[in-house]
Amino acid sequence: MLTAAVVGASGYVGGELVRLLLGHPHVELTQITSERLAGRYVYSVHPNLRGATRLKFRPVSELEPVDVLFLCLPHGQAARQMEHFAALAHTVVDCSADFRLRDPAQHARWYGGETVLPEWRSRFVYGLPELERDRLRGARYISGVGCNATAVNLALWPLAREGIIERVVVDVKVGSSEGGARASSASHHPERAGAVRSFAPVGHRHQAEICQALGLEPERLFFSATAIDMVRGVLATAHVFLTRPLDDRDLWQLYRAAYGQEPFVRLVRDRTGIYRFPEPKILAGTNFCDVGWAVDDHGQRVVIVSALDNLMKGAAGSAVQALNVAQGWDERAGLTFLGLHPV
Repeated sequence: MLTAAVVGASGYVGGELVRLLLGHPHVELTQITSERLAGRYVYSVHPNLRGATRLKFRPVSELEPVDVLFLCLPHGQAARQMEHFAALAHTVVDCSADFRLRDPAQHARWYGGETVLPEWRSRFVYGLPELERDRLRGARYISGVGCNATAVNLALWPLAREGIIERVVVDVKVGSSEGGARASSASHHPERAGAVRSFAPVGHRHQAEICQALGLEPERLFFSATAIDMVRGVLATAHVFLTRPLDDRDLWQLYRAAYGQEPFVRLVRDRTGIYRFPEPKILAGTNFCDVGWAVDDHGQRVVIVSALDNLMKGAAGSAVQALNVAQGWDERAGLTFLGLHPV
């Protein structure tokens, strides 16, 4: 049994990690931090955890050594304190963007501010098991994944690894929890409720993560993000223009070859019913990413649709799955919740 702590546990991703780790068969969650809420019980912020634990928030300065440290801090903060965090734990999983991009220049371009030394950045393994499983085995330092990037990466990976993407146009529709737990003018209820707001028609920072993961040149990816009236979830719709025609049978072969043995990627391509394609609503609280598609008549364009819970497969769930891989445990440990219907 490994001991674990969650730094920044008062946020939405931190809360999900607490929930998952409390039910993990190989992990004992012993500490959680919040500077603002130190001394308060975790359920005062995450009421779904009432009765499950008596853990209280403590400041980072009071952290004691553990086996695994999960970092759920705003972008930039983990990097500035990495030497301190690494001294507290054998394994560190950082859910921010501080170590996702291998190239420091790309990180500076998309996230601004200071970057960590190259030798620290090179120690981190990108925490998406479907793409990096071999490198994650035995890893001590694991980077988190971007929720929008994960939806796109899993949608496109089978096509990208075949080298048949000529160009791709992606729009992701995202829920309000993607903006974090701190209120802002954009998340104020009268402004956010009922919204279909294109907040990043160009220039979304997850583009760099997608290009890195899929090996795509930036000029072949066109990416937009739209906020909709939903709390959890990402729906990615990718219009893929191919270098050669594919039909429905070809796509089944490619996607089954890529994901047939994956525990958390489901192929959703039904001929009838209202859930013929992926739907984020039914994935709330789960670690699944559902992927489906439709083929244009001439076969040169396919539309790939993927859905996930941005706080789970897009953040906390992938972090726990990556830890499971790194430790050699069953990849599904702590992640078996199947979701609810109706919700």
